[in-house]
Amino acid sequence: MLKPGRIWYWSCKAYRKRMITVAKALKLLNYILFKCLLPFEAELEGEVDMRHWALGVVVHPQVRIGKNVVLYHQTALAAQTWIGSPHRIIVEDDVTIGVGAIVVGSNLRSLRIGKGATIAPGSVVVRDVEPGQTVVATPARPVPTAACSA
Repeated sequence: MLKPGRIWYWSCKAYRKRMITVAKALKLLNYILFKCLLPFEAELEGEVDMRHWALGVVVHPQVRIGKNVVLYHQTALAAQTWIGSPHRIIVEDDVTIGVGAIVVGSNLRSLRIGKGATIAPGSVVVRDVEPGQTVVATPARPVPTAACSA
């Protein structure tokens, strides 16, 4: 079964192997099938678990994503920088980004979402998120761990 995260991973691998036409075709296939914009220039350490078929997901090319990352639908990873910039959005391993969450990176520095972090649905992240932290609201702010387990 074709999954958007798998197609995206293949597209990125093709790009790294300088198979640009294949990478572009896979990106287009993802857009046609799932209405998501997933750039082949992004750096993926593995397949991304794209819930609800990645509908409406938009990712900037200046993004690095670790292993076991979950992205829900209508999320955006938007870096305010250019392709090839030293600055990027870095999403470490085991991160979950909820429905409609937006992560906005800067052209002045990289933005990091730490290992095991959770971004609640509808949150807007403009600063680094510490490993294991859960952030909520707009702008996103941390919540105590006890509040998350209730």
